Amino acid sequence: MPKICLGSIYVFLIAEIAKSSGAFVGMNIGTDVSDLPSALEIVALLKAHQITHIRLYNADPHMLRALANSGIEVMVGVTNEEVLGIGQSPATAAAWVNRKVVPYVPSTNITAVAVGSEVLTAVPHVAPVLVPAMNYLHKALVASDLNFLIKVSAPQSMDLIPTPFPPSAAIFNSALNSTTYQLLQFLKNTGSYYMLNAYPYYGYTTGKGIFPLDYALFRPLSRVKQIVDPNTLSRYNSMFDAMVDAAYYSIQAYNFSDIPIVVTETGWPWMGGANEPDATVDNAETFNTNLIRRVLNGSGPPSMSGMPVNTYIYELFNEDKRPGPVSERNWGVFFSNGTSVYPLSLGISNQSAGNSSFLFCVAKLGAERDKLLDGIDWACGEGHANCSAIQAGQPCYLPNTIESHASYAYNDYYQRMKSAGGTCDFGGTATTTSIDPSHGTCKFMGSPRFTSTSAFAPLSSNAGSSVLSPLRSWALPLMITFVSPALFSFV
Repeated sequence: MPKICLGSIYVFLIAEIAKSSGAFVGMNIGTDVSDLPSALEIVALLKAHQITHIRLYNADPHMLRALANSGIEVMVGVTNEEVLGIGQSPATAAAWVNRKVVPYVPSTNITAVAVGSEVLTAVPHVAPVLVPAMNYLHKALVASDLNFLIKVSAPQSMDLIPTPFPPSAAIFNSALNSTTYQLLQFLKNTGSYYMLNAYPYYGYTTGKGIFPLDYALFRPLSRVKQIVDPNTLSRYNSMFDAMVDAAYYSIQAYNFSDIPIVVTETGWPWMGGANEPDATVDNAETFNTNLIRRVLNGSGPPSMSGMPVNTYIYELFNEDKRPGPVSERNWGVFFSNGTSVYPLSLGISNQSAGNSSFLFCVAKLGAERDKLLDGIDWACGEGHANCSAIQAGQPCYLPNTIESHASYAYNDYYQRMKSAGGTCDFGGTATTTSIDPSHGTCKFMGSPRFTSTSAFAPLSSNAGSSVLSPLRSWALPLMITFVSPALFSFV
């Protein structure tokens, strides 16, 4: 059988396994930290927060030993400094695998090797040997009979796609055509996946106001519907989805259609300098909470809706030794002493996991606005949900969006009534999640942070209209189109 056919079979198997096993959210672990905890302490932190997938930027032996028998899936990294030597010598690649992979498997569950970090854009002089390095490492894994367990790929920046919107018109930088084609051919032949570093934070902050902040934070737009690709009419609920789809379309432009994408880096900084006003704790918490919700629903972007977007958050700890602006040192979810920078439920990396007694009922992303309004009407009326918190001036009024208000109303009804048979459906506009949707001072019933002071007196059955009147006033369908150098449309 030709090699290309074997590659197609491997990719098909990976896709089917991804679909059946459920999407996951993992965590990057950087080491530019002044007071980095020991490997054993890091693994204990991962276990305590039920983090099941991690990416290391190197192949540190202390970490690999500490991860033994933990069950945590590990992506190890070839550093940018190592790529050149490996790409010039099969013997060097074999030595790297024999020294940094073979001794630790199967006790340590290594599942992937990430070759470099954004090599094609960050260290372009190394670009000519990137694919040879990947090939040599793969052959070394074949020699050790590990190639079916461990995939080889190379994380690439969104900078490789000069114009990512509209996604359907996106294409990789033509100056790297030969290398990009070889990279994609390798991924297909070996049944691997494309590793993408996608940061809506940078897409938003460098966009000069083109894209709304809510779009970058996975929050529905309040005055218009979704952002639409004018070529395909596909609606995009988030910049994250648009970025992933831009990569899929770029891959398809090279006539490859069976290469899944894994997002190896994404996140949002929680603190920045005076010229970085969007790097805030609230925005970081909102982005990562909504990211987790979005990834764990198991769907893909519009062009690949059936393919989960497995994703690694950047990052576990704040790397205080990194150079550059203030934000560069403040992407961590945890401080180096193990305390959380902000509350975030990271533990469930599979939709079927978790305890049903700790589920929240929230509005589905992309649910029809009229159906959501009907759902709020019913929950705050006949359903006797306590909807006071989403009235103007109350803790859960902001963000003032239908989806946000529906999530609060739906969850309040569900938590009060599930023991009596109440369900989380609301005409197909609701879904359960183990991710706590609380944010800022808005606490959802069922959250460990919810207290009696968070609650308000139950509303009467006709109170729903008082809550919905401000919503109904602005929620009428709007048809607004903006065209900025043919970049995008709001519909």
